[in-house]
Amino acid sequence: MEKRKISQYRLIKEFGLSSGQMSRLKKNTYVSTHTLETLCRILDCRIEDVMEVSFEDEEKENKAN
Repeated sequence: MEKRKISQYRLIKEFGLSSGQMSRLKKNTYVSTHTLETLCRILDCRIEDVMEVSFEDEEKENKAN
């Protein structure tokens, strides 16, 4: 967002993302694929630029069992 000079406020007000969606993005919690697609369209970027998949927690859980 910084590279594209688009603020969180602008994402919410001009592009229609909700404050809840922005909060989940910041907290690295569940974000729908629709939200990710919308964000990528707004920022003109690829999904790899806004998220990464990590299996760390799942691996720790499997080792504990």
